[in-house]
Amino acid sequence: MEEQPAIDALGALAQPTRLAVFRALVRAGPSELPAGSLALLTETPPSTLSAHLRVLEQAGLVRARRDSRHMFYTARLETARALIAFLMQDCCAGHPAICADLPGSPSDEEMMA
Repeated sequence: MEEQPAIDALGALAQPTRLAVFRALVRAGPSELPAGSLALLTETPPSTLSAHLRVLEQAGLVRARRDSRHMFYTARLETARALIAFLMQDCCAGHPAICADLPGSPSDEEMMA
C-alpha cells in the first residue's frame, strides 16, 4: 500500500461511527450486511450512515452492492490487511520476534531476506 491510500483509510477510520461500522463489517466476515442492519447496530440514522459508508467506500475499506432499492456492504479485508502491513512493514527495528504475533507483521523469513 502506498502512503496516500493509507492516510485516506486511517482518516476514514478516525471517526467513531465509521470505525463502528467498519468493525461490524469485519465481524461479519465475508457476509454482506444490509444498510438497515448497520444503522441499527450503530444506532445511526440512515441518511447519516449513508454519508459514513460513502467515506469508507471511497477509502477502499468497504464494498457496496445494490439489489433493487437495498444496499449491502462488506468489509474489504484485503485493504485492511494491506493497511496493517503498511503500518507494520518497518516494525521492530530488525527484531521480528518482538512483533511476530501482530497481524501483518513480517515473518522471520521475510525479515531475513
